[in-house]
Amino acid sequence: MSQTMHGGCLCGNIRFSATGDPDFPHLCSCAHCQRLSGAPVVSWVSFPEEGFAWTGPGGEPTWFETFPGIRRGFCPLCGSTVASTGDEAGLVGVTMMALDDHTGMVPVRQSFAHNAVPWLPPLS
Repeated sequence: MSQTMHGGCLCGNIRFSATGDPDFPHLCSCAHCQRLSGAPVVSWVSFPEEGFAWTGPGGEPTWFETFPGIRRGFCPLCGSTVASTGDEAGLVGVTMMALDDHTGMVPVRQSFAHNAVPWLPPLS
């Protein structure tokens, strides 16, 4: 039986619940994730779209298309990047740190490792 995980942005305006097995926890070093976050990597994990719901007072995040068909969602109040859609059909990605409890979430790979900063070894 799948568990339900909850999470949201820094200010609590954007909240979500995700029921289902977490899929492909990973780090991303693409230029878009780096610029969106101001960090060398962003940690992502995906959940099945059918078990995903926006539950906070702000509803869905504000979306910005970073690649054709791929959107990143952020809170319009505090600016937190919380979600991604379009990377893989049927899944919604969330930043691992947006989860209320990210215990046990361990990245298995690093996307765009060739773009990693030289002072932080990439995850292989």
